[in-house]
Order: sequence, then C-alpha cells, then structure tokens
Amino acid sequence: MTLANLAIAFPGLPTDARERLARESWQHLGMTAVELARLLHRPLEATLKEFTLDGVEHVQAVMREHGRGLVLTAHLGNWEYLSAAHRLMGYPAAIVVRPLDSPVLDDQAAAMRRKTGVELIDKRGALRPVLEALRRGRLVAILLDQNAARREGVFVPFFGRAASTSRSLAVLALRTRTPIVPIFIRRTGPGRHHVDVQPPLLPVEPNDADAALVELTARCTQAIETAIRRTPAQWLWAHDRWRTRPPSAASL
Repeated sequence: MTLANLAIAFPGLPTDARERLARESWQHLGMTAVELARLLHRPLEATLKEFTLDGVEHVQAVMREHGRGLVLTAHLGNWEYLSAAHRLMGYPAAIVVRPLDSPVLDDQAAAMRRKTGVELIDKRGALRPVLEALRRGRLVAILLDQNAARREGVFVPFFGRAASTSRSLAVLALRTRTPIVPIFIRRTGPGRHHVDVQPPLLPVEPNDADAALVELTARCTQAIETAIRRTPAQWLWAHDRWRTRPPSAASL
C-alpha cells in the first residue's frame, strides 16, 4: 500500500527512490511510536521543550476576533504531539478522534491525549459536542487526510487524483462562520519537532452551498498536500487514501 500510494503521488520518481522513501516513512513511524511511549512516561514539560512554534499569531488573531477556531491537521510528523502543542499557544483544545480498532491501543492513546489536557470528541455523533466546544471557546481539531466513505465525503484533488474527503470541517466552518487554521507538525531531528501554524482559511458567503463546501474542502486538502510535500517521509503512506473511487469521470 505504501509503495502503491507513493507511485500515485510521485509518478516521476524512479522506483528505487520511491522504495527509499517508503523505508524512511516506516522508520519515521517507528520513531513516532518510541516518542509516544516517552510522552506517557515522563513529565509533559519535557515533551514541550522539544517543540518550536511558528505562526502562533494566526491562532491569536482568530481567537481574538471569533473567540473560537477550527484546526485542520493530518497524520503528518508526530501528529499525536499536536495534542500537546495547544499548551504552548495558551488556548484550550478539543480533538475529534475515531476509536482505534484495538481496545488496548485505544486505551493507551486516550491516556496519552488526556495527559496533554486536550478534550476528546468521539467521531461518532460528533456534531453536537463539537458545536458545544466551539461555543465554549475551544480550538477544535480535525484530521482531514483519511479516505471518507462515499456518503460522508466529496471528491477533491489530492496529489493529482480525486480523493474522497470528509465534508465535516467545511460544513462546520460554513455553518458557524468559523475560520480554519491549518496546523502541522514535522520532526526536524531526534527529539525535535516544529509546529507550523498557517494563515486561516476563511469561509466565504456561499452563493451555492454545495459548491462552497467542495471548494473549501479542496483548499483544506491542498494545504495538507503542500505540507506533505515538504516532508514526504513523515506522512502515513500506508493508509488506503484513494480507496473510495468516483462513480464516473463526471464526478471529477
């Protein structure tokens, strides 16, 4: 799956270069697993010292003007560390999560996330708790780089190929008039991580609600692709991102 996805994303790369990138991506996942174990078993302040932060003024401006914010992120870098980054920004945060298939791993993940002080919102039935979190002045983060079932997604370009992408973040932004702040993390060295906060994506007043939803989802997906291209070995290439296919070429 890793190699197949890399062939879709980087068709111009020689096979040996894609194989090298695949190995690097799995090495990155191994390092991430070790870092998460360390997060569980040492003071949170030690983990926060590993971070550098750039662009926090974008979050500050959104929170100052709107009193709440939506966060776009992805399974890039040590994405679980982002649950701790809100401590450096000074704002309470919530994350929409899907329970892991393994109950043991899910318990460990929940313990790690709660240690950072972030609020967890189950993806199943998330609408009401997300709206409540926004009402209480939270930053609400959604990972938008996974394949979406046909009933949940819209097709937008991702590395030059139509990818079924959850409409949830765009729906929330358009309905609540809340800006989306893209925030990504990347490993810059052993035990060193950089958090990049980007200018907000502002929902515009839609003339056509469906078109506005697709357009905003496409902008979110483009932001994710740009971040992945910066450090391609640090994305979760083993995920079947293009599994759901358009019913016809007209869907493009």
